[in-house]
Amino acid sequence: MKNNPFFIFEIQVLEREPKAIRKIQIEADKTLYPLAEAIIKSFSFKFDHCFGFYSSFERNITKAERLYELFVDCNESPSEGAKSVKKTKITEVFTTAGEKMLFLFDYGDEWRFSVELKEIKEGENQGMKTAVIESLGKAPKQYPS
Repeated sequence: MKNNPFFIFEIQVLEREPKAIRKIQIEADKTLYPLAEAIIKSFSFKFDHCFGFYSSFERNITKAERLYELFVDCNESPSEGAKSVKKTKITEVFTTAGEKMLFLFDYGDEWRFSVELKEIKEGENQGMKTAVIESLGKAPKQYPS
């Protein structure tokens, strides 16, 4: 049986109240697309908007050294230098514990999340699946009234 490593990520909603943090586990050989889906579902949001991962937490995300956008996969005017989220493996972006990326979901409402690789689990992963393994704080409403 093949033993794929699992990554443990800590995800925190930025610039919004209430404070909300989720820890998720995901197979390291997956692409950024299922990671994005796991992040959004961990906060009970609808996975219904474009998104990207950025190495910069600054307001002007297009100046990030590394950027990965769904716009590349949709062929819809991606930022210059952006790479695919459907073709880029998580292991190409996150290589060591402590690395962080900004995850931006819904370019209109600008949901910003800090995504930090907390742990790399090697070895026997029989039966492990992508899952939320810890939940702190109540998730904000995606579409408040």
